[in-house]
Amino acid sequence: MFKVKPLEPDRLPALLRLMPKAELHMHIEGSLEPELVFALAQRNGLVVPYPDVAALRSAYVFDDLQSFLDIYHAGTLVLRTEQDFYDMAHAYLARAAADRVLHAEIFFDTQTHTGHGVSADVVISGLHRACVDARAEFGISTGLILCFLRHLSEHEAFECLEQVLPQRDLLLGVGLASSEFGHPPEKFARVFARARALGFRLVAHAGEEGPPEYIWSALDVLKVERIDHGVQAVKDTALMARLARERIPLTVCPLSNLKLRVFPTLQQHSVRQMLEAGIVATLNSDDPAYFGGYVNENFTQTFKALGLTAQHAWQLASNSFEASFIDDARKRHYLERLQACFETFD
Repeated sequence: MFKVKPLEPDRLPALLRLMPKAELHMHIEGSLEPELVFALAQRNGLVVPYPDVAALRSAYVFDDLQSFLDIYHAGTLVLRTEQDFYDMAHAYLARAAADRVLHAEIFFDTQTHTGHGVSADVVISGLHRACVDARAEFGISTGLILCFLRHLSEHEAFECLEQVLPQRDLLLGVGLASSEFGHPPEKFARVFARARALGFRLVAHAGEEGPPEYIWSALDVLKVERIDHGVQAVKDTALMARLARERIPLTVCPLSNLKLRVFPTLQQHSVRQMLEAGIVATLNSDDPAYFGGYVNENFTQTFKALGLTAQHAWQLASNSFEASFIDDARKRHYLERLQACFETFD
């Protein structure tokens, strides 16, 4: 492990802002800021059921995951054209690059949008074009991960997978999102087996509000390579040991967990416990427009709440590259940039 020189606490926020990192858990529809919601609604001749941006933003108060999903899905109604998806993704990527994100693996779903009459190819084409342009403009590399919505049926997930196959080459992997309760990972075992046979990388949300058993199931039944959230793993010592031993990454989203009341306060968050157990934990923003912060804000607030150090910062950033689906040569390059940042930071 790279040994980081001690740093005064007041210098830590600057280091967190400057250090290179990857973001691996960010739903692109969750980056749809209220200002863009109104702009897209106006462009598409739609009416937003709030009088102004401030009123919409003030509605972002949630009791649990489902209460968030209700307003989240309502916001997606303004996304109608390829250009809408391009503008949303481009705005996020510009912001991520400013946060020193070198690589982003972006979640999206098509089922929400096909339910509104928007075709899967419109969604993917707009997102992909934004990713291509962001590489040229900002130097940020990307991957798109299609998430199945677990509150819908297995049959609908199979339909979703078949719909995207004409654009298979534009996609990195598949995942599983939406409300956990009542929808265990094994519900989608056959869909994930099909995706695995097609060569997709596999991830799944598990252990956010759901129990540790969902994490076991995601690993053993779906055979995923990475767990999204996974914060309930700390309730199962055998699972914690396995995650550390097999270096199975967790894409943790602290401000999301706070906003959705998974933890009452950030001071009670489990990410420090995960790091000290040797788990490949990473920090991410989940749905930043709704949860009050992009990736650097997640770092800054979490470090302050938990008293994390510069050594933790290096570990989390290093973990983010290790956990990514980029090739080994690019991982080494990004890790060299990370080490250079720490060596030259003063």
